[in-house]
Amino acid sequence: MPGWIRGRGGRPEAYCHRAMLDAIRYLVDNGIKWRMMRADFPPWDRVYAFFRRWRENALVKEFHDRLRGAGCARSWAGTVNRRPA
Repeated sequence: MPGWIRGRGGRPEAYCHRAMLDAIRYLVDNGIKWRMMRADFPPWDRVYAFFRRWRENALVKEFHDRLRGAGCARSWAGTVNRRPA
């Protein structure tokens, strides 16, 4: 979650959230490991840190629950929660 939402300020994020979400969706869709992320996405370690930060703040579960309620959720929990290889 960006620092400005919590009122803490800080350095601007280096990658847009759309690119991060696209990278996570690519990972889930193709069942690849974090380190096998395509070169046109942000670096895998930044994507993983972004995902981990969202998971720690329970945002991944909230997104999953909202998508599931809309009838369009995929299995985020089982695939993405694995540690990077």
